[in-house]
Amino acid sequence: MAPALITAHIRAELPRMTGSLRKVGEAVLADPDAVCRASAADLGRRAGTSQAAVTRFCRLLGLDSYQQLLLELAKEQGRSDRADSRPLGPDIGPDDDLEHVIAVVAGADLQALRRTADSLDRTALEGAAQALAKARRIDIYGVGGSGILAREAEAHLFGIGCAARGWTEVHAAETSAALLTPADAVLAVSHSGSTREVLGPLRQAAARGATTISLTGDARSPVARAAAFHLSSTTAETSFRRGSFGTRHSALLILDCLYARVAQLTYERATASIALTSHITPDHAVRTRR
Repeated sequence: MAPALITAHIRAELPRMTGSLRKVGEAVLADPDAVCRASAADLGRRAGTSQAAVTRFCRLLGLDSYQQLLLELAKEQGRSDRADSRPLGPDIGPDDDLEHVIAVVAGADLQALRRTADSLDRTALEGAAQALAKARRIDIYGVGGSGILAREAEAHLFGIGCAARGWTEVHAAETSAALLTPADAVLAVSHSGSTREVLGPLRQAAARGATTISLTGDARSPVARAAAFHLSSTTAETSFRRGSFGTRHSALLILDCLYARVAQLTYERATASIALTSHITPDHAVRTRR
C-alpha cells in the first residue's frame, strides 16, 4: 500500500539510501512536477543513473511499479494545487533577504504540518491515546532535542491528571522502566529512532509488560519497531534546520493531538485538573498600571 504522501515517504527513506537509489530519490524531491511528465528512463538520466535503478527505487518504497510512483506524485500534486500551497524550497542563501527567510521557514513548517495531518496513522494514535488514558503511570523517554519534547509531553499530560514523568537521563529512565507493570504505559521520543538511551528503557518497559508507544521520524527504526504503537513525524528541513530541528513542529502537532485525545477520553478528570490549576499562571503575572 502506498503512503498517504509519497514525497514524505521518500524523505523518510532517503537517509538509508546510497549510491544510485539516493540519486533517484534526490531527483524526485528536487522537482516532483517534472518527474510526473517523465518516463523511468528519463528519470534515470536526470538522476545520472539508470532505468534499472529507478525500478529498484520504486520497489524500495513499496511501490508495484514506476507508474504507481507517477500516480502517487500526481495525487499529491493535485492536493497541493487545491490548497494553493506550492513550497518555495528549503534553501536559504547568504544574500537572501529577511522576507525570503521567513517565507521559507514558515512554508516548510506549514507543509510539514499538512503532511503530518494527512499521513498520521489514526489507528495507532487512537491505540496510544487509549493506553495513556488508562495507564496507572506514564513514562516518557527522550534525550537531546527529543528530551525537550519529552518534557513538553510530561507537562501536558501531568496537567490533566495523568501520572506522567519525563526521563531524559538513561540510568534514571532504565530504573523507572524496571519498576513498571502491565498497568503502565511509556512514550519513547526519538527523531532518528535509533537513540540507544531511548531504545534501552523502551525495551525494558516492554519486558515489564507496559504498553509501549514511539514517536520517531523513521517508521522502520529500532525504536519504532520496539513499540506496540508507532507515530511518525514529518520533516520540515531548511538550510540550518536539519534532523530533529526540522521535525520539531510536526512532532509537537502529534503530541498535541495525542494530548487532546487523552483529555477527551478522561474528560471529567482532565477538566477537574485544569479547573484546579487554572489560577496558577494568572497569579504569577505582574500587574502593570495603565
